[in-house]
Amino acid sequence: MSTPKDYIRDFMSEPVIDAKGAALVIIDMQNATGSRQGALGRTLKAQGSNVGDYRFARIEQSVLPRTLELRAHFHRISRPVIHVTLGAALPDASDAPRHMRKLLASCNNHVGSPEHEILDELKPITGEHVVRKTTVGAFASTAIDSLLRSLNVNQIYMVGVSTNMCVESTAREAADRGYQVTLVEDACGTTFEELHQVTMRNFQRLFGRVTSTAQAVSELKVPT
Repeated sequence: MSTPKDYIRDFMSEPVIDAKGAALVIIDMQNATGSRQGALGRTLKAQGSNVGDYRFARIEQSVLPRTLELRAHFHRISRPVIHVTLGAALPDASDAPRHMRKLLASCNNHVGSPEHEILDELKPITGEHVVRKTTVGAFASTAIDSLLRSLNVNQIYMVGVSTNMCVESTAREAADRGYQVTLVEDACGTTFEELHQVTMRNFQRLFGRVTSTAQAVSELKVPT
């Protein structure tokens, strides 16, 4: 039996690909929850839990290498790279929203802590931007909107973790603010494959696009 056509696709606007307005936004690629050696990975290992195995393998084998590939390409075409980090200013995370405090405090994810640092492989380099959020979505607690507009960005290519949480929330916020948003599927990851897949399926119903690293590199040419 064939799958019926999804009616919502009829209401999607056709994307306009133009590298002159593009930026790469990298979400939460930090030691705390983005490395099996970080706080989350160590906690799960101490508990004897294998629930993080898929997450960390996905980051190591796909998210990190594809993000590095995309970052190099965005530098080649002279377009902005923006790192978004999650973390509190204070060790007890009392400056974060209530629903985020236990996660941030238990992972020691605050400014000045090694857990808060971006993965060594992705350390920001000259010309890249870093914004810190305390919320799931970046637009709720940072000046990222102002930054993007000052950089003349109207198209966002988004990567990082976790697909169904901080990536998706930030992507939806961006779409609601008028940005054309593309989730790069093989450069995003989360703890369960099914959550990743359903997020990608849902996002492209109305909010924006889903593509691969290879396709993103192919469609973004050097601005003329």
